[in-house]
Amino acid sequence: MVVRLADELARVDALVIPGGESTTMSRLIRVFGLEAPLRRRIDSGMPCMATCAGLILLSSTVLDGRGDQLTFGTFDVTVRRNAYGRQVASFEADVDVDPLGAVPFPGVFIRAPGIERVGAAAHVIATLAGKPVAVVQGPHLGLGFHPEMTEDLRLHEMFVRGVTEHLEENAA
Repeated sequence: MVVRLADELARVDALVIPGGESTTMSRLIRVFGLEAPLRRRIDSGMPCMATCAGLILLSSTVLDGRGDQLTFGTFDVTVRRNAYGRQVASFEADVDVDPLGAVPFPGVFIRAPGIERVGAAAHVIATLAGKPVAVVQGPHLGLGFHPEMTEDLRLHEMFVRGVTEHLEENAA
């Protein structure tokens, strides 16, 4: 289900916040009146998978962002927009994701944010060249790359398993 309005947000148990342009996404979240309802749902524990611009939106601090850029503070991380360069510097690289085991994940980095600081509440699950590129915090998964651009479904499956566990735990 695509979520664009608050009543649509109320009907989902989890959310994937995709890549895109984070300042435009911030503006549209405000224009469509989603900021307060989204903040309430995330703060109340609705699981989110945030990729690239989604990670920027859910970070606690954004470097090189606009002054009016929205951040939800879901992840105790500081990110830098376009840390790996502009669009023409996009690249693919194998990423070791701890929960996935020995087979690397094909990371697609498109104007990707870099995770500059990881606070105590966030847990790094993947690195590239020694730098964190994926974190988990509670029921939330934050990725500095685009898993949807590959045919590898392991990260999506990991997120869905986490959502299922979260829903079962909270149903009791």
